[in-house]
Amino acid sequence: MSVEQQKERIVSNIWRALAQSGVTLAAIPHDKQVEFVNALADQLLITLDSLLDEVSPQAEEPALADEHTEEILWEGRPFLSLAEKYVITSERLKIRHGFLGHNIENFELIRIQDIDYTQGVGERMLGMGDIAIRGHDPSNPEIVLRNIAHPEDVYEILRRAWLEARKRYGLQFREQM
Repeated sequence: MSVEQQKERIVSNIWRALAQSGVTLAAIPHDKQVEFVNALADQLLITLDSLLDEVSPQAEEPALADEHTEEILWEGRPFLSLAEKYVITSERLKIRHGFLGHNIENFELIRIQDIDYTQGVGERMLGMGDIAIRGHDPSNPEIVLRNIAHPEDVYEILRRAWLEARKRYGLQFREQM
């Protein structure tokens, strides 16, 4: 379910609760009522997401015995999700799916060809967006990190790690014109 759909559901539930409570809002203009309910829904979503951060299980990553140890550059999860987690390291992008059982997908940074991020209007108001990654990974050539907080910052972290990994392995960009 998208963030906009979740917000619509919460807004609908707030209006229903107001109607059932018998509280009269007739003294407040309708446009101000709508503004209030939308602001309340935004804050409920943000509060719920921060509560999920507190209860989200944090698995310890095993240390790698290698001359080049991977460095974790960023960790996050989609907005309001407990079952998905994203980790950007100096070598790869790890995506973990599942709450009790885990399915982990690795996308090596040197296989990335293009990175983009997008924000819809609702996502922009909540400070989140999606990051689309395309590359030469045989199992999944396109991955979308959805509903990421501060997508522009995460995009820049990923872009720098991607360029550094390509440089470390001696890969260069070539464009055909």
